[in-house]
Amino acid sequence: MKDDYEVDEKKQAAADVLFSYSKFAMACIGSQTRPTDMRLHLMKEISGLPTSLKRREASRAATSPDPLGESSSSGTARLDKVDSFRAL
Repeated sequence: MKDDYEVDEKKQAAADVLFSYSKFAMACIGSQTRPTDMRLHLMKEISGLPTSLKRREASRAATSPDPLGESSSSGTARLDKVDSFRAL
């Protein structure tokens, strides 16, 4: 009985993390910013430091070798921008 409760608790925690991360990912897409830039912006905002989140210009994005930014801290592989939207 206790094991079932712990399993359900872990499943709910995983679902909550996934939901929060998906909101973060959508904010990055909507702002047209890299996840690393968004994290830095949020850390500065929380600590009260001045910050401005700038959109990536088309010329900068064209010269960037990695259009989606750096890989996340979870160790997931980077996706090519074109391939990531084909799945949708």
